[in-house]
Amino acid sequence: MSDLSLTLRTSFFSKTLPLHTPSRSLFAPLLSFSRVAPCCSLATTQRAARPVPWGCEIESLESASDLQKWLSDSGLPSQKMGIQRVEVGERGLVALKNIRKGEKLLFVPPSLVITSDSDWTRPEIGDVMRRNSVPDWPLLATYLISEASLDTASRWKNYISALPRQPYSLLYWTRSELDAFLVASPIRDRAIQRITDVTGTYNDMRARIFSKHPDLFPEKIYNMETFMWSFGILFSRLVRLPSMDEKVALVPWADMLNHSSEVETFLDYDKSSLGIVFTTDRSYQPGEQVFISYGKKSNGELLLSYGFVPKEGSNPNDSVELALSLNKSDKCYKEKLEALRRYNLSDLKHEQV
Repeated sequence: MSDLSLTLRTSFFSKTLPLHTPSRSLFAPLLSFSRVAPCCSLATTQRAARPVPWGCEIESLESASDLQKWLSDSGLPSQKMGIQRVEVGERGLVALKNIRKGEKLLFVPPSLVITSDSDWTRPEIGDVMRRNSVPDWPLLATYLISEASLDTASRWKNYISALPRQPYSLLYWTRSELDAFLVASPIRDRAIQRITDVTGTYNDMRARIFSKHPDLFPEKIYNMETFMWSFGILFSRLVRLPSMDEKVALVPWADMLNHSSEVETFLDYDKSSLGIVFTTDRSYQPGEQVFISYGKKSNGELLLSYGFVPKEGSNPNDSVELALSLNKSDKCYKEKLEALRRYNLSDLKHEQV
């Protein structure tokens, strides 16, 4: 996966379908995975919500083993990695054999990847979504809920069963927790906006689509709790694949990989092998956890998108956001402006230093 240098900002509906709420948009993270090593998380009282009736506890190995068996039976090649409980990250992919630096791993076929083009087990639901020109993010969120609700009738049953019942996500934090833990952080406002955006998107979907087709979208299944769950999964696991026309995708098996700031290897589609791969930038011995990276992100950005922060001092890409401004009446205005520009900073916007 190649690193995205700009934050993706996408309107949920096209201009031909105006929003019920004022111009909602969602700030997508670097599209990658939700695991980290090493990391720590903040213990919070989760938002009062009905738990979704699918998924598993985040450390479950049984569901992950069932996923691996299903993937192998469905065309995933033999792997040099296996799912094990790891010291940090609950579950991770661990080398079963010696892995060389520069070796390609995974080879997940496109048939086992979820994108906006994936077939719906209930095609009539997909038809409604396409007629309403629903963009990728809310479409995929709805797709996950639809397939999860079908249980064994969905071909993705084993994948969904291996997804966490409650993802690590700021979407589950209460307002009082955001105020307490992020009191001096600019991430607080971005987290509040993200929750507002997801809530607004659900309300729009309910008003414009779900309520008009209650037989297809019963509120018992398509509700705020399941929408928060599906968006939590997307924020933490969705990837962008440059070699597949920049498609965003969920890649089963690959999303068991944890993140490390010490590696610089990303997922992408490999046209020669016709699979989703990554190329190692270091060697691994049997028993060592294998990692990927999802970009040079500050601790705040990692918390916002993936629900964790690395251990203090372990993230070389950490940064502090400062608001800088200059008064043109300042007699040293030109000198100060030149000093800012010398370090590629600006007097007109927030900069990371």
